[in-house]
Amino acid sequence: MDTTTPLFLALDLTGVFAFALNGALVALKVTRIDVVGVVTLAMFTALGGGMVRDILLGAVPPATFVDWRYLTVAAAGGVAASLFAGGLEHLARPILVLDAAGLSLFAVTGALKGLDFGMGVAQATILGTITAVGGGTLRDVLVREVPSVLSSGLYAVPAMLGALILAGGVTLGVAALPAALTGAIVCFVVRMLGVRYNLHAPLPRSVRRAARRR
Repeated sequence: MDTTTPLFLALDLTGVFAFALNGALVALKVTRIDVVGVVTLAMFTALGGGMVRDILLGAVPPATFVDWRYLTVAAAGGVAASLFAGGLEHLARPILVLDAAGLSLFAVTGALKGLDFGMGVAQATILGTITAVGGGTLRDVLVREVPSVLSSGLYAVPAMLGALILAGGVTLGVAALPAALTGAIVCFVVRMLGVRYNLHAPLPRSVRRAARRR
């Protein structure tokens, strides 16, 4: 699939907006942060994964600095969250849902761009995963939290699964849109199930033993 098509741009910008809202809502939970800080964290969250993706592909300057719509959508998400977010006690669920939405969309767009640059299924899957977790990782580091990719077993795993479904499907001849939608939906559902039921990937044996001693 050509990543200059309106479909790819729509998916990518939707992911940018979802992650921008997520980053802004996370920022609103941090004490002593002004509106500039909120919008800044929103933009880092929304654009970080895509910039890492483009740099790894050698697509420089990254799309963020070539297409004005990326910066505009990211900033708009940050401003919208600042203006319309309700009481902080209501932010926990929207943060998780928007994080899962951004994760899902970036997983498939990252994999799509990898395929467009001639990568195989495995390489495109890895690139999609990196794209998906990059912004959230940067967000968590900036607010001094352990990144979700390190602390939540079902964060990188759903992203990898969504990217694999997209890359594998397109390689086997499935049209890009149904492959992308399927990959994104599977990623979103798995991530939300992990959050709902506190599911994690298997822990190393040494870690399990240490947990039992406690």
